[in-house]
Amino acid sequence: MKNALIKIAEPLILIAVPAVLLICAIFQTESSAFLTFAVAIGGVALFFLGFENSTPHLRQIMPTAVLGAIAAAGRILFAPIPDFKPVSAICIISGIIFGRRSGFMVGALAALVSNFFFGQGPWTPWQMYSWGLIGYVAGVLNDMGAFEHKPVLYVYAFLSPLGYGFILNSWYIIGWVHPITWQTALAAYAAGLPLDFIHSVATVTFLAILYEPWKRKLIRIKEKFALM
Repeated sequence: MKNALIKIAEPLILIAVPAVLLICAIFQTESSAFLTFAVAIGGVALFFLGFENSTPHLRQIMPTAVLGAIAAAGRILFAPIPDFKPVSAICIISGIIFGRRSGFMVGALAALVSNFFFGQGPWTPWQMYSWGLIGYVAGVLNDMGAFEHKPVLYVYAFLSPLGYGFILNSWYIIGWVHPITWQTALAAYAAGLPLDFIHSVATVTFLAILYEPWKRKLIRIKEKFALM
């Protein structure tokens, strides 16, 4: 019963975060920066609590923690190349192999841990949410059988980082751009598009390199220890 309630609550929590962004954009309140920051923290925190309340065993938590650490290390390793990072690809792999919750947790942990190197700030919960969402949606699509066709997987790998960039750019516009007009919004999105494109290319590249070998090894681990 508890797991069923958590499963229902998860998508509602994930939808609530962009919904608040949209409301803040429409009404352009003076406290938009604080409200969007608070709702991102709240959404990620509720998801973490839901994961904990699902009472996973230690052996189920370990792959998520390890993959989150690898994603964080990969982001730091490729720091000299702006936005060319393996994080999104690892989130996608995690969501496919270990499920939507694991995919979200890997993305959230990767952002949180790596930002001890890059710097924490009001952007951190949004990065946690956005990378987590990439992993979560990958898990959902895999459960639906969408990734049985490899081209669909690579299309998602290309589009999902653009969605990541759209969310982060939207948070920036709503929280820090005043007044918000079509001109200022389009200028902000256009400024971020080249880096978002690099992020997409990087995700497809890393997924093409890592997916098959990691999939074989992770499935073997999953079956051996009866994970997820």
